[in-house]
Amino acid sequence: MLLPIHVAAGGLAIVLGTVALLVKKGGTTHRRVGLLFVYAMLVMGTCASILAFRKSPTDPNLPGGFLVAYFVGTALTTVRPVSRWTRAIDIAALTVAVGLALLDILGGVKAFNSPRGSLNGVPFAMLFFLATIMILAATGDVRIMRFGMPRGRPRLARHLWRMCFALFIAAGSFFSVRARVAKVLPDPFTTAPMRALPIVLLFGAMFYWLWRVRSRRTLPVLVRHDPMSLAAPAK
Repeated sequence: MLLPIHVAAGGLAIVLGTVALLVKKGGTTHRRVGLLFVYAMLVMGTCASILAFRKSPTDPNLPGGFLVAYFVGTALTTVRPVSRWTRAIDIAALTVAVGLALLDILGGVKAFNSPRGSLNGVPFAMLFFLATIMILAATGDVRIMRFGMPRGRPRLARHLWRMCFALFIAAGSFFSVRARVAKVLPDPFTTAPMRALPIVLLFGAMFYWLWRVRSRRTLPVLVRHDPMSLAAPAK
């Protein structure tokens, strides 16, 4: 039963994440859809880790559930009022980020030294890329531990890129395999360029919103009950 649940949750997460990127930021739809996206990603990641563990305790997909939980969890706590439970989640998440970074570095070294330059089908470049992302994410977590949660634009940027990277994980796991895409979409959409297009659009949308956040424009209110409001809702 876990595989159908994993597939359904992953497909739902892709749809919900896309909607969250398109709707007005800070609005009711954005908040509700974003929260459902978090739930869908947690279900998808949990099922993926359990399925991988049933195959083998050393299956490379096993850390995938922790990776998904890390990004959506820290993205959610970023836009929640700081409390005891958000601090506890951030501390646990930092441990996960450091552990995953070390695993990706070790996996990247093994893949680089292998004849095919990959480990269980994953190229060494991708493993080092993920390790770099996890190191950057962990660095941001340490900064928050020391100086507290930032306000305004840096806070929104932290929430945005972490949510988008979680969506990248869901979209990448689906569109990277032609057989999976062929079960859902017709032949014209199963070619390599068409399967890469959603990933390109996703990162394009992420950088666009990061630019909107960094620019001197009105910021959406994403944090409720916070003693320092960010700004009026953006259109």
